[in-house]
Amino acid sequence: MAMNALNMTDEELVEAIVSGNRQAYAKLVDKYARQFRMIAYRLLGDMSFAEDMVQEAFIKLWTNAHSFDARQAKFSTWFYRIVVNKCLDEKRKKRPSALPENYDEVDTSERVDSMLEKQGRNKLLNTALENLPERQRIAVTLSYMDQLSNMEAAEIMDLNIKAYESLLVRARAALRKLLAQEKAQLLETLV
Repeated sequence: MAMNALNMTDEELVEAIVSGNRQAYAKLVDKYARQFRMIAYRLLGDMSFAEDMVQEAFIKLWTNAHSFDARQAKFSTWFYRIVVNKCLDEKRKKRPSALPENYDEVDTSERVDSMLEKQGRNKLLNTALENLPERQRIAVTLSYMDQLSNMEAAEIMDLNIKAYESLLVRARAALRKLLAQEKAQLLETLV
């Protein structure tokens, strides 16, 4: 049976995937792969891990499409949760290795200065984001970088809207504080 995946909603495409329709699967991969790879990259900070996590999420879509319930959530929200959970699982697996005894720590003021010269404001913001607690970083990423509504982001994080908005307020305050510290350090190096 031939079908035209171009005119189907995401939810209809998932239904077709349940029946083993490769054209529907390819359509969702084409539509969302890049977007979710960038989300995973922002959460993990490593493009190869991000690509692996998105690939695993799409494999899960193919093998478990039957677990999607369009009455419970939109496809994109459901898939966000899968990708975010895969990224969080991957981060939990990583164990930092101990530094050698003769290791000298790098002076952070030089790192900040060279970072600003090479990468500019985006790198500074990414550094501040990396220093946020994990849930705050996810909230900022979903709301500001992925431009989701607070309702959608709260659903992805499995929070009620008030709890999500409170988390976002704390994240913005923490970012302001981190960026103010970075600005002060930068100004000290210029004096």
